Amino acid sequence: VQLQASGGGLVQAGGSLRLSCAASGLTTFSMYAMGWFRQAPGKEREFVATISCSGGSTDYADSVKGRFTISRDNAKNTVYLQMNILKPEDTAVYYCAGRKYYCGSYYTLSTYDYWGQGTLVTVSS
Repeated sequence: VQLQASGGGLVQAGGSLRLSCAASGLTTFSMYAMGWFRQAPGKEREFVATISCSGGSTDYADSVKGRFTISRDNAKNTVYLQMNILKPEDTAVYYCAGRKYYCGSYYTLSTYDYWGQGTLVTVSS
């Protein structure tokens, strides 16, 4: 299983970006719960958002709630993170993650089986 994250870049504060994470090497993407995490320079990787297998359940870190939206397209084996009203403190490498055959909401790194390579988001003030 491979997860390929993309869509990062440089944006001014208040702007928007949409990250994508395409999964390959699997046959049942709809049986994977997915999540986004981020790691800022000098800090530990932290939870950002999670989405259930069907997309019917989502949850977010308090720091991004109301600004970020996680979604998925199971027909395209892809999960998205729409990021609005970006702040300089959102600057980080963003990673997507997948947990196979579990369909709830998951918040910790250790519960995920697969990780993407990360995409850098830089928000200038």
